[in-house]
Formats: sequence, structure tokens, C-alpha cells
Amino acid sequence: MRWLCTFIILLLSLQLPFQAEGKRKIGKIRKVVRGFSAIDTSYIEPQHYNYTVMLQSTFNYDFYRLASTSGHSVDLSPDVIMKVGPYVGWRWFFFGYTFELQNIGVDDGKLKKEFDFSIYSSQIGVDLFYRRTGSDYKIRDVQLGEEIDRSLLEGIPFNGVNVGITGINAYYIFNHNRFSYPAAFAQSTCQKISCGSWIAGIGYTRNSLEFDSQKLETIVKDKCQIESFEVDSGLKFNKVNYYDLSFSGGYAYNWVFARNCLFCASAQLAVAYKRSHGNTEGTGSNGFEFDNINLDGIGRFGLVYNNTRWYAGVSAILHTNNYSKARFETYNIFGSLNLYVGYNFGLKSRYRKKKTT
Repeated sequence: MRWLCTFIILLLSLQLPFQAEGKRKIGKIRKVVRGFSAIDTSYIEPQHYNYTVMLQSTFNYDFYRLASTSGHSVDLSPDVIMKVGPYVGWRWFFFGYTFELQNIGVDDGKLKKEFDFSIYSSQIGVDLFYRRTGSDYKIRDVQLGEEIDRSLLEGIPFNGVNVGITGINAYYIFNHNRFSYPAAFAQSTCQKISCGSWIAGIGYTRNSLEFDSQKLETIVKDKCQIESFEVDSGLKFNKVNYYDLSFSGGYAYNWVFARNCLFCASAQLAVAYKRSHGNTEGTGSNGFEFDNINLDGIGRFGLVYNNTRWYAGVSAILHTNNYSKARFETYNIFGSLNLYVGYNFGLKSRYRKKKTT
């Protein structure tokens, strides 16, 4: 019996160092995780609540220009349509879905679809996005030769184009202790004193563009009442996939112009490496491909009222993308204007204690 007790004591003594080491490792991990939300409370008021619900109205704007080397070009964009959707949040996580109220019951292939998932902290942010623009584009302008009266084609519906965007963006905020990017675009903190910060990011995006040049030719011949017309070969492709890896840098500034009121302006310039491949009409899957480097831009603006319990505001986001090669080029502007109102609940324990006191 004595030897059994001695063996158990020896075994426990051997485990103690491993348990202590495990606790130290867990402590280090917790310290790193908490470091992502470390802030200077004289500049930033932390979030008092664990959960949030929000109703958002979104107005999206899409503009595409497709141009060939011979000078043929077509500008396309859909009408600006309002979308409404609910959002829910838990600490760093924010999830939501928007839909078009006026098009409920319409064929899904004609609707815009949008899915966003974001993680925000004081130091870093990650955005996942999935967008399908639908097939409700209209012709805004064309350059198809002197014999084509461009005014006859303005505003004509064109269902021969479909655009999809899927990607991820991550960014790092250098002055994260005093500048709160989430205060302007995630409403998870409140900026108390005006402050700015440099921002650096990396992103990966996959764009798909389907274009039916024969439908464009049919519309031109019908509206312009001509018997024969053919677009330039540079625009005769069925589908193009763009793969975009970008590195961005810029500056953001939060201006606190009144109590609980904030205006933010942010601008980033991105150097993007883009690889593309697509099929031309009547060819196989290896119609063409190219690699190049372009400059893109990202602009963000936000106006927010937030008293930690209730918040409301408006934000605008604008992206520009350029693709240029010998065969053809595309220019895309995507923008969104968001109006929202939200409510925070589930008071954190440390603030419940303060309130009780």
C-alpha cells in the first residue's frame, strides 16, 4: 500500500509542471486575443453590450465599361434599387442579408443577391462577400462606329450580361489604440476624440463576367434599323473570369464633431495583380488569357450617431477596378449607400456591476 501511495504522489508531481506549462500557454493565447481589442479608453469607448440587431437599407450602384482596342465600347449599369435586410451581431462577428422588396416573387435569375460576413476588432478587420448582380442591366452609352446613333440605345434594357463577385479582404489598423475603424462602419465602439490612422490591407477577389455580344448586335440592328452590324472581335467573348490579388494602403480619419456623433473618411490605393481567362465565341475554354498589374481604389465615408445603446447612421463605400490588356479592357465602379438603425442589448458583466454600484 505504501508503494502505491508513493507512486501516486510521484505521478502527480510529474504532472504538475505540464499542467503549469499548459496554463501558461493558455494565458499567452488569451493575452494575444485580448490584444486585438486593446484600446485607449480616453479616445475610444468600448462596446457595452454583447449583441446587436440592425435594420439596413442599401442602395447599390454598378457601372461596367467594356471596350475593345478598335474603339468599340459599351457602358452598362442597372437602375439603382433599394434593398432592405436585417443584421445581427455578436461581439466581433456581424452577419446580414438584404433583398429587394419590390421584386419579391420575381424569377431568382433576375435578382441581385448579396451576402456579407465581417469580423471586426480594434487592430484587424476581415470582410467576406458574395454578390450576384442579376441580369437587369441597361445600356447607358455606346461607341460602335459613326454610323450608329448612340442616342437611340440609351436606357435600353440589356439582359446579355451577368456579373458575380466573391472575395475576402483583410486590413490592419496601425493606430488601433486611439483610432476606431469599427466605430464608423461596424458601430461596435464609440470614438470619443478625433483621431486618424494609416491602414494596410490584402485582398483576394474572383470576378465573373458573362457577355452575349449577339444580343447586343440584335438590339443595335433593331433600334437603329440597320440590316447589318457586327461588334469588334475584342468584345466577342462568352465568359471571362478575373482573379485579383491586391495589396492596399491608405489613411482614415474619424472626426468627432459632437457628443456621440462621428464622421469618417477613408481612402486606400491598391496595387492589384490580375489574372484572367475567358472563351471567345465559337472556341473552346482556352479562348484567351492575360496577366497584368493595375491600380484600384477604395473609398469609405460614414456618418454615425451612437450612444452605446441605440445607433443610426449612413455610410458610403466605393470601389474602382481596372482591367486592361491588348485584346480588350474593362472598367468597373461599384458603390453602395447604406442607411441603418440598430439596438444593442445583453449588457456585459463589468458594466452591469458599474450600473449596480
